[in-house]
Amino acid sequence: MSNILVVEDDPDIAELIRHYLEKAGHTVERLSSGAAVMPRLQTGLPDLIVLDLMLPQLDGLMICQAMRSDGRTAGIPIIMLTARADEGDRIAGLELGADDYVTKPFSPKELAARVAALLRRTARVAAPGLLLRYGPITIDPDRHIVTFDGQDVRLTAKEFLLLQYLVQHRGRVLSRDLLLTDVWGYQYTGGTRTVDVHIRRLREKLPVLTDAIETVKQFGYKLGDGGDRGTR
Repeated sequence: MSNILVVEDDPDIAELIRHYLEKAGHTVERLSSGAAVMPRLQTGLPDLIVLDLMLPQLDGLMICQAMRSDGRTAGIPIIMLTARADEGDRIAGLELGADDYVTKPFSPKELAARVAALLRRTARVAAPGLLLRYGPITIDPDRHIVTFDGQDVRLTAKEFLLLQYLVQHRGRVLSRDLLLTDVWGYQYTGGTRTVDVHIRRLREKLPVLTDAIETVKQFGYKLGDGGDRGTR
């Protein structure tokens, strides 16, 4: 059973989300104010946050940015929820570290499916103790830790999963659609720009990937077949 924090100021929408997530077997806690989020996270961490963009006092983008800059909360999966359908708003949320983006009006069943997919992808599924290495990058899938030359690197849940997938499939040309399906876990409707944003963030956080990840024009990406394989 997963603990989901829903931050939504519209009580009807919040209640709808709560109903469907609890029906799916999750426990749900609700907040209606953006200013209440960071203090709440000091008392314990949820498994995932459904975060409305337009909130009183502190909006979702500011909360997302604050969470990603704090080591304790940087890895919590975030699904951004908003009435704004403009691609620029979606990209802004993804740039700040949101893992997924759902626009209103939405299907509560689809939202529950996305929550399940994101939780499934962030679960510890690797064999205990198995490390992945790519040059100076070490990935610990069991603890969700990435280091670069021995120094910890903060990645969001989706950045981590995308990096892990690229390393596990190094040397292969991977289409954007394949990455969306295998990393995001469903037929993602947010557009392939989502992949581009996450690739760009990986290159920024791990400069060795700037040249190692090759952009295959109008198709996808390829991580060069270098570095070590999995070790214990």
